Amino acid sequence: MTLIAHLKELRNRIAIALVFILLGTAVCFWWYDHGLGEFIRAPYCSVPADNRLESSSSGGDCRLLVTDVFGGALIRLKIAFIAGVVVSAPFWLYQVWGFITPGLKRNEKRYGMAFVAASSSLFALGAVLAYVSLKAGLTLLLGLAGGNVAIALTAQDYIGFVISILLAFGVSFELPLIAVVLNLIGMLSYAVLAKARRWIYFLTIVFAAFITPTQDPFTMLLMAVPMCVLFEVAIQIARLVDKRRARRAAADELAGLDDDQASPLDATPSPLTEAPSTLDEPTTTPH
Repeated sequence: MTLIAHLKELRNRIAIALVFILLGTAVCFWWYDHGLGEFIRAPYCSVPADNRLESSSSGGDCRLLVTDVFGGALIRLKIAFIAGVVVSAPFWLYQVWGFITPGLKRNEKRYGMAFVAASSSLFALGAVLAYVSLKAGLTLLLGLAGGNVAIALTAQDYIGFVISILLAFGVSFELPLIAVVLNLIGMLSYAVLAKARRWIYFLTIVFAAFITPTQDPFTMLLMAVPMCVLFEVAIQIARLVDKRRARRAAADELAGLDDDQASPLDATPSPLTEAPSTLDEPTTTPH
């Protein structure tokens, strides 16, 4: 394909992906009043009633505050867009994959599919753990204000907090996968990872302490412990990959040569074997 043809295909793929995202946003915008809004507010509503402000007209139901005219519409549209991107991810990711696939070899396609599946699963795992930790984190943080203070969160602040903690957990769980990818391409060996194992665990805990928006020990440990387990899995995968790579190098006698070093070819000519000729043999004729 020519460059213009590639650009046209890219334009068409992006347009189709945007259509799927818009459809997903429209569905989630309708879904907001049928369970999505309740799902977002659930961690805040699970906080003890003594630590949050409830109006008498709401019948004891927890509600978030909106301080401007367009705040409610913008919050609903923001949640619908983010949820729409997640819901329509298989469709627009297929468009991205369809544009990249023709330029990949068979093994690269296999590794690419494995990377996409692993990264999506790790991000989802991090987001689930973040959502589980929201209740404990909010209860601890709001409880520090004391029993004489009732906190009323605005919708903008609460939604921003929820999104930040979901993204923090999801992106953090991708770091062990990056270590595996670096090992597969030969930039990071098992020996280096094993030697730095203690530093990896220490820096993981420090990273979790800084990246978690709640800054409470429960949320920090909920992020740090699974990340340490994933890093250990990444180290063991690197060990297996390096062992297989070493066996292949030992089987290939030319694997240890430098790029500028000539291969040890045997220039001695091989002996020629002459086939027996039937013309020189005496022929006998039957009498």
